[in-house]
Amino acid sequence: MDALRKQATKLREQVAKQQQQAVFKQFGYGNSDTVTDEAGLQQHQKLEKLYISTRSSKHFQRDIVRGVEGYIVTGSKQVEIGNKLSDDSRKYGVENTCTSGSTLAKAALSFGKAREQMEKERGNLLKALGTQVAEPLRAMVMGAPLEDARHLAQRYDRMRQEAEAQAIEVSKRQMKVRETPGNIDNNLKRKLLKASCKI
Repeated sequence: MDALRKQATKLREQVAKQQQQAVFKQFGYGNSDTVTDEAGLQQHQKLEKLYISTRSSKHFQRDIVRGVEGYIVTGSKQVEIGNKLSDDSRKYGVENTCTSGSTLAKAALSFGKAREQMEKERGNLLKALGTQVAEPLRAMVMGAPLEDARHLAQRYDRMRQEAEAQAIEVSKRQMKVRETPGNIDNNLKRKLLKASCKI
């Protein structure tokens, strides 16, 4: 009877060990029995640092995008004002030819044309800034690499907590199995089996 009890205990321990190895294998630790909490803790700390750095870089990129978009909006308003100024200067130059020697009218016309060209170039610069800087940065903020890194860190953390909970549960079950002398039904079956062997 003691031999059966020892064999049952040994079998339970093997099953618990296999379950524990399966859990560790599922979480990327492989088949090694020498899995240490130290290695898991270091891996967790690395992932935590990655999560923090990606989160801060996302906020930094978002701030840059907001700044660039604000600059574009402000610049666009300034272009509108500059275009209005150049139109007014050209109108003054065309309409006021009766002033002394029309020097002021020519200067206003030249200033209007130059200002119009400047504002056109500035508008092109703002468009390029929007398409070549703001949009790619916005795509990076919302893009997959940063989000994937954050999600992987969070998923690893959840999986690690689940593995720890399962390992604790396995340990509790092992202790419970070791502490209980056996099931009453199993004891009766063993006694009946032993009695039938004697007959």
